[in-house]
Amino acid sequence: MKPQLTVHGTAPAPAAFPARRIVTLPGRFAMRLGGELQDVQVAYESWGRLNAAKDNVLLIFTGLSPSAHAASSGEDPTPGWWEEMLGPDKSINTDRFHVICVNSLGSCFGSTGPSSLDPRSGKSFGPGFPTLTLEDVATASHGLLKSLGIPRVRCVLGPSMGGMSALAYALLFPGEVDVLVSLSSATHSEPFAIAVRSLQRELIRSDGTWAGGHYSSGEGPKEGMRLARKLGMISYRSAREWAERFGRERANAGGEPFGAEFEVENYLESRAQAFVGAFDANSYLYLSRAMDLFDVAEHGGGLDKALKRLKLQQALVVGVETDILFPLHQQHELAEALTRAGVVTQYLPLPSKQGHDSFLVDMERFRPAVGEFLAQL
Repeated sequence: MKPQLTVHGTAPAPAAFPARRIVTLPGRFAMRLGGELQDVQVAYESWGRLNAAKDNVLLIFTGLSPSAHAASSGEDPTPGWWEEMLGPDKSINTDRFHVICVNSLGSCFGSTGPSSLDPRSGKSFGPGFPTLTLEDVATASHGLLKSLGIPRVRCVLGPSMGGMSALAYALLFPGEVDVLVSLSSATHSEPFAIAVRSLQRELIRSDGTWAGGHYSSGEGPKEGMRLARKLGMISYRSAREWAERFGRERANAGGEPFGAEFEVENYLESRAQAFVGAFDANSYLYLSRAMDLFDVAEHGGGLDKALKRLKLQQALVVGVETDILFPLHQQHELAEALTRAGVVTQYLPLPSKQGHDSFLVDMERFRPAVGEFLAQL
């Protein structure tokens, strides 16, 4: 059956996401590690025009928690999470590329995920959602593009988890991708990153209101999510930035025993409070684990054998020296492996001090890194 566009035309998108479109992929969707979904929905936003040859598509995969709203548009003028990177005459130039940003399968911003209704029970999937992998994310996104009549992409691009999803897409659909851009990502997660995310998941599951994953919509493990976000923020930035930004500046503890005594504590609390309620806890658990499960080497019996599947023309691999989640040596490893696979690869190690989050905040370095590479394609 032909995929259905359930939010195009007369079907209105929710007011909170006026530019969002949702495609339904009818029928059975088999998950990589077992189980299946029916009538999978994939949410996306797009910018720029698709040319007549349909060969100017740039596909963006997001990190763990963003929606598909990467930048503002005529339909939604609110700033996106990558506003400074994407748009007319910007590094990802929408005057040249037809840019599609997809919301990952398993997320909670329109694509099918744990908070979606299970047609078998009429209730949300919750912990009954099948085990999710980034290969599933890539496969659902491929179905989206096919439903839009797009046979191939000029460039697939992603930061962090999105870089892994982009690499999975290139591996699963060789010959349908020309160029890969991987930002602060890797071929697999190392033990330190797995340990951090494992503790985040434990904090969420240890919150009594998680209720084994069977919480009601709008409720759930707020305290667990608050603490998980704090731990995440610590790992997203660098010790050097914390020292320069906060030093030992004191906070007003307000008389609370063992309350925040330093400004860095207040910062973490404000970031955590902003996150609580904005992202579904079960989606967080599933996507976090999917990052840990991903390993390019599983696609062929080793890294080099796996990457021989690729039919890329070029690749850009960017990392930063202060990233502790995806250390710089992992980007170097990916760049060297791509080169051995015959892909013309540019490797850019950047001296950003903002750690893993540099691709979101250090625009003075990331804008030219991405823009100059895409301009020469």
